[in-house]
Amino acid sequence: MDAAQQEATARARELQRNWYGEPLGALFRKLIDDLGLNQARLAAVLGLSAPMLSQLMSGQRAKIGNPAVVQRVQLLQELAAQVADGSVSAAEATERMDEIKKSQGGSVLSNATHTTNSSGAPTVKRVVREIQSLLRSVAAAGDIIDAADTLAVSHPELAEFLRVYGAGRTSDAVAHYQSHQS
Repeated sequence: MDAAQQEATARARELQRNWYGEPLGALFRKLIDDLGLNQARLAAVLGLSAPMLSQLMSGQRAKIGNPAVVQRVQLLQELAAQVADGSVSAAEATERMDEIKKSQGGSVLSNATHTTNSSGAPTVKRVVREIQSLLRSVAAAGDIIDAADTLAVSHPELAEFLRVYGAGRTSDAVAHYQSHQS
């Protein structure tokens, strides 16, 4: 790889870090490891071609162009966390991955009741992820940060909201959400 290709790959990975919280190679490898997948199965669940997945992982391509695929990535991340904490079995995870594969995206708020706590209310993390997914389906993280910078002087609370939910980590958004509930 020549210097120009290395620079382009580094730039793509930095954009991915801004848009998705980490480079997609690292994110996809975690999903592969945590859910016991191979690259071909991950590509199939996400609705990507194997070459496209490879390009995203290697940094040859920076952005996932389809918002439904971004939503599927977020759903798989949530599923991987549930497998890790033992709340979802491997068999259930396989069934859920088939459901995720069939999902068409659409309104991220329409399925808010699917992940609920024992009282039937959506979990805080689920609500936060839906807000993140909605914002990130409208604009890339870099654009959201630019908008936040524009709003910062006149509307600092809105700017903070955009930064935390539009470009931040889920754990930070959960903390923000909880700190603003009465």
